[in-house]
Amino acid sequence: MKKFISNYKSTIILLVAIIVGAIVGIVFQEKATVLSPLGDLFLNLLLVVIVPLIFLTITTSIAKMKQPKRIGKIILSIIGVFVFTSIIAVLIGFASTYFIKLVDTEDGEKIKASLEETTEETSEEKEMTIAERTVNLITVNDFSKLLTKDNIIALLIISIITGIAINMSGDKAKPFVNVLEAANEVINNIIKIIMYYAPIGLGCYFASLIGSFGASIAVGYLKTFIIYTVVSILFYFIVYTIYALIAGGKKGVTTFWRNAIPSTLTALATCSSAASIPVNVECTKKMGVPEDIAETTIPMGTSFHKDGSIIGSVFKIMFLVCLFGTSLATPGEVFGVLGVALLANLLVTAVPIGGGTISEMLIISMMGYPVAALPILTIIATIIDPPATMLNVVGDTVSSMMVARVVDGKEWLKDKNIEDKTKEDKKIEVTV
Repeated sequence: MKKFISNYKSTIILLVAIIVGAIVGIVFQEKATVLSPLGDLFLNLLLVVIVPLIFLTITTSIAKMKQPKRIGKIILSIIGVFVFTSIIAVLIGFASTYFIKLVDTEDGEKIKASLEETTEETSEEKEMTIAERTVNLITVNDFSKLLTKDNIIALLIISIITGIAINMSGDKAKPFVNVLEAANEVINNIIKIIMYYAPIGLGCYFASLIGSFGASIAVGYLKTFIIYTVVSILFYFIVYTIYALIAGGKKGVTTFWRNAIPSTLTALATCSSAASIPVNVECTKKMGVPEDIAETTIPMGTSFHKDGSIIGSVFKIMFLVCLFGTSLATPGEVFGVLGVALLANLLVTAVPIGGGTISEMLIISMMGYPVAALPILTIIATIIDPPATMLNVVGDTVSSMMVARVVDGKEWLKDKNIEDKTKEDKKIEVTV
């Protein structure tokens, strides 16, 4: 119990701060807006580190990639499985929220006006073609423009290209990689320092928000948490059972549920996909997944495959859609939401706070919402974190089974294979 509380301490503190902020906002109403500067301070601190965080996290992640055995077939299979399962997750997330208003408020326009930054939109921008808008979204015409939060997508693309270039350079680039890793460590520690202020910042932000716009937003958060938790439980038992069935038939379902509990509990206890990697790899090997597939799929999945986060991104987007009164009347607008939810998680790394911030900034940037809405998404991320992490981790487990099926065919799952893994694992103690 002490270890459980220790692992969840930061989440518990944030939740308590949000609850206290909600109470203050409900009791003092508009008077609570006096706390708004303290909330803005937290937002500004986060925005300052967005650009270096994205560049360093993405670049170092790609630069450190190693080539495992059977690299071509395994990597292609991993990509195929990740894309397939991610699409399923985003569709389920959208179906769970499309017919439900996560937040119901008559003050949508007032909230929108209060959160929007002062921006200038020229008539030329309004008349731009889709192709021109796409070019402006993914590229900039000056290096200095990459150093701003307004060009997040262009920064992501440059980060990916830089990581690939470093990888191509081999040993010659090692000194540069060392510098980037050191800088990345510093940025992550800066995030940790900023997050010490998070309980005060988020609490004050929430108090001001509810004080200005009423308790309907607080009800919206509660509704979001309940619906997300129900969807996560159903997804965990139903969808993952279907995936295991596809991977190995009835025997695959049996071996999956026999060995998935340790990784599930570790994910819930630590609330960290990265911390769950060692246990998850061992559980996957117990299922009979070949070592090279298990040791490639799980780490890659931790960075590039997150069922829980994808569903969570849909919930975040739909929360803002309801809050800002965004139209979803056409197929193009619906596919826009689905596409943003997918893209916002493709490059989310195992860094607990940093990765989530990148995802939320992508959502805000691509959906055209004001940056001041970032704390709203941070609050949602906090309240859905445990079930989301569970789906992120176990989703990688069952995905590795599906990759094994693609790479090695039906022969990957044999009684002897599982028995050998079981004998080996009797010597290993997994402490959750």
